[in-house]
Amino acid sequence: MSAMEPLLIELGTEELPVKALPGLAQAFFDNVIDGLARRGIAFDRGDAKPLYSPRRLGVVLPGVSVEQDEQRSEVLGPYLNVALDADGQATRALQGFAQKAGVEWTALERTSDAKGERFVHRAVKPGAKTSSLLPEIVRDAIAAMPIPKPMRWGAHEHAFARPVHWLVLLLGSEVVEGDVLGVRAGRNSRGHRFLHDKPVWINAPGDYVDALRGAKVLVDPDERRSTIVREVEAAATQAGGVARIADDNLAQVACLVEWPSAVLGGFEAQFLAVPQEALIATMEDNQKFFPVLDAQGRLTPAFVGIANIVSKDVAEVRKGYERVIRPRFADAKFFFVEDMKQGLASMRAGLANVTYQAKLGTLADKAGRVARLAEAIARELFLDPSLAQRAAELSKADLQSRLVNEFPELQGIAGRYYAAVENEPNEVADAIDEAYMPRFAGDAVAPSPIGRVLAIAERLDTLAGGFAAGLKPTGNKDAFALRRNALGLARTIIESGIDLDLPRLIDTARQQLGPIGAQASGDELYDFIIDRLRAYYADKGVPPQQFEAVAALRPVSLLDFDRRLQAIGAFAVLPEAEALAAANKRIRNILKKAEGDVATTVDAARFTDGAERDLGEAVDAAVGETDASLKARDYVAVLGRLARLRPQVDAFFDQVMVNVDDAAIRNNRLALLKRLADRLGSVAAIEHLST
Repeated sequence: MSAMEPLLIELGTEELPVKALPGLAQAFFDNVIDGLARRGIAFDRGDAKPLYSPRRLGVVLPGVSVEQDEQRSEVLGPYLNVALDADGQATRALQGFAQKAGVEWTALERTSDAKGERFVHRAVKPGAKTSSLLPEIVRDAIAAMPIPKPMRWGAHEHAFARPVHWLVLLLGSEVVEGDVLGVRAGRNSRGHRFLHDKPVWINAPGDYVDALRGAKVLVDPDERRSTIVREVEAAATQAGGVARIADDNLAQVACLVEWPSAVLGGFEAQFLAVPQEALIATMEDNQKFFPVLDAQGRLTPAFVGIANIVSKDVAEVRKGYERVIRPRFADAKFFFVEDMKQGLASMRAGLANVTYQAKLGTLADKAGRVARLAEAIARELFLDPSLAQRAAELSKADLQSRLVNEFPELQGIAGRYYAAVENEPNEVADAIDEAYMPRFAGDAVAPSPIGRVLAIAERLDTLAGGFAAGLKPTGNKDAFALRRNALGLARTIIESGIDLDLPRLIDTARQQLGPIGAQASGDELYDFIIDRLRAYYADKGVPPQQFEAVAALRPVSLLDFDRRLQAIGAFAVLPEAEALAAANKRIRNILKKAEGDVATTVDAARFTDGAERDLGEAVDAAVGETDASLKARDYVAVLGRLARLRPQVDAFFDQVMVNVDDAAIRNNRLALLKRLADRLGSVAAIEHLST
């Protein structure tokens, strides 16, 4: 292997798109790695990772070979019977092959395969210098990046996410000659746009991060994020609170600044009368500020902004930050006050004038359907049906509010505030908010009993209505977010430990829709919900064959589905599992081929073989000992007991022939196998575990 040198590639640009920046940096890094590998250039990746800031994409690798490995090639030629004539001289076919290879035919080697001996041309060329290939590698890496709307600049045809202004390309301490996107490679980077206006000389790749830090640029995104967190937390402590640092907000701020500096700001306490979620949304979504909370998680009149500069006059920066949020806060307060004057009853009445979906009526119609579903579910769970009904009736009212019109993400949250102001029961107010939970992947399910009921009812109506109206998802299209609703429904039931008959609930939801409900197939909707659980359990590490083993039984309760899945996971690791799964698969195949109906009772007097008798007695004992466990849904105990049947099952198949000529004996053995299969499959279709 040739010598290795560290590699640095830095592509300097104008400010890159904030949300796309991490993905662009990762793609650039991955494409460079792929380009080296495809060209046979050895490299040591070490712990390298994408380096980036708003104005640059960087790749630093600790070791890259200075040249390719030898390039070996092998081209197969004609077989001897075609290549040589009767005198052993080259035919035109062989001469043509040799000429194409650029050698005399006598210099060709021979090789053999299944068809016989043939000529082959083998060549070894020295590898190219890595420095000669790097510009092309960088160009290819850029071309393969996911840039939906590339920009053009200047008088050339080059295009990228943003105009490119400089390129650093070093292999070891030497500059790699070449150009990319019309920019000549060199060793001069650029520092912070305002804090360091001089070129930054990079002596070697290993100096890159430190050199830029000296030029007021934190090019390591992890260092930049940790600096932001440290600065924000220190400022929040100064204000006597704790910073709320949301991951998404932190990620975006880290892509906006190169040299972060915290600025503590504040606002008038009067705005705290507004729902804090509205103020937080304004600070985080619109201004990328970090709210400051008290020890109880309540918003304080303070926030932290991150400047991309260490200002000589921080007070002026603070005034600017405070100036930009004040109008938004004033608007939120105005909307909140006006909504309270209007009242929930008026908002609810307005739902009758808002179409939910052409075939499904108005939002008022939907709220009514959800209320009836919620009441029925609450009764089944021994909860107060009047609370569930009231929460459902008010659950959509805030969609008519000014606050939600301005801050759509506050639907449900705003309703909770308005319900509390109007002295609705706490259970009702909380449920109005919790009905939307989980709001996103990874979000918790509704914490309160009535909130869970409303979350289930809301999603059931949405799913049944969506299927009835012909809005089933296709490909990437899911206008009613039915996939998300199905997963939210399933998660709420499973993670809350709620035992409900899902097919019956689906039928109830379909009936609430009136005649159009017949357009939604209950079985299809059940399968749609179960299908969403495949990815849910895959994320938890459940093998697909275990999931299919339970899904094959179509449990009516999703909580029961979960318990069976946990049991099959425990069973699958037992040493008897594979053999019993294979045996059950064999039994199912035998029963499928049986002529006529298989008897449901077994006559022990017809047993003629010891292994047959032993299996019959073992099955009798296992059935008797697992009946109570099955009824109690102690599926782990059931499968654990059935695992002890393996010796008798193995002996039966080793010593007993099922399809004998005597019909009575044959049918009795089939009945025994059916009884065994029914109990082996009582928890899950374990034959799915057989490889």
